[in-house]
Amino acid sequence: MQLSRTRAGSLNRLEHGSGGDVMNVTRRSFILLASAMGLVADLPGTHAWAASKVRIGVLKFGTVSWELDTLKHHGFDMASGTELDIAYFAGEDATNVALQAGEIDVIVSDWLWVSRLRSEGEDLTLSPYSTAVGAIMVRQDSPILTIADLKGRKIGVAGGPLDKSWLLIQALARRDHGVDLATINDIVFGAPPLLQEKALQGELDAVLNFWHFCARLEANGFRRLVGAEDAAMRLGASGPVSALGYVFRDRWADRNPAAAKGLVKASAQAKELLASSDEEWLRLAPLIRAEGKELETLRDRYREGIPRRPVAEEEADAARLYRVLAEIGGERLVGSAPEMAPGTFWRGLANDG
Repeated sequence: MQLSRTRAGSLNRLEHGSGGDVMNVTRRSFILLASAMGLVADLPGTHAWAASKVRIGVLKFGTVSWELDTLKHHGFDMASGTELDIAYFAGEDATNVALQAGEIDVIVSDWLWVSRLRSEGEDLTLSPYSTAVGAIMVRQDSPILTIADLKGRKIGVAGGPLDKSWLLIQALARRDHGVDLATINDIVFGAPPLLQEKALQGELDAVLNFWHFCARLEANGFRRLVGAEDAAMRLGASGPVSALGYVFRDRWADRNPAAAKGLVKASAQAKELLASSDEEWLRLAPLIRAEGKELETLRDRYREGIPRRPVAEEEADAARLYRVLAEIGGERLVGSAPEMAPGTFWRGLANDG
């Protein structure tokens, strides 16, 4: 749409003044004035000033909030042309429902969930967020030295019987030691904080928890027996695979490519700062609720989990692990799809390395 002669003349006077007096109006001020008059869409070169809003839903005290706090604090979203509108939820199921209902644009979830829904007709896709995964933890002085030593032990497992980390470690135990951990042990499923306390109080012989709970245990007298990443590598992955990613719909990304890529770029900038700056972790300490050795361990484990590989490599390894998980988890885990759904990893990253 072209500006009318009268309106264009008015804008010209705003920018250059009238009667020969030049006004000190910057281009940014001009754009803001034009926007107020409903004209910004018609002006060449003004789109860079209009950030694309992205509604993202996350858990209030989840680890994703550390990255988003860093991202917002340093304005990485706005610098990438994206304004994040963060909505906090009490549980993962609530974020999933909100995304499917269209109340938010993006959540953080795992590729297995994305693949299952995609195979059922949903157009969900994922951009890698973190390769950090859980591990089976035991006390430093525990006599448990290998997976085989877990026989007959009381093991706490977070995430339920179909948790990816638990299934991968079971698959490794079966293949390498002929041990069926799920049937020969006393398995206690529970919420991560509860299992954390039971482990610290000595009520469990071993515990498989999410990565950040493992890091806190590690800082308080525990050691890693076997991690889900170790199991994945020994079961066929050629490198770390992101356990979680930013999840959104293909059609949303197609309609909002600048917003989708802006989110990915801002996330990468936040990660690079968290990878290089110890001071940033000190700033985040009140949010993380950790200090001293515990904060340092969380920092180091987070850094290890920053995705560094090309997305195509991660996708290929995820497809290999999918087959392992499908074999042990069955239809309850993956539904009727024998292979990981094509497009589970966002195609918009294909040329980004």
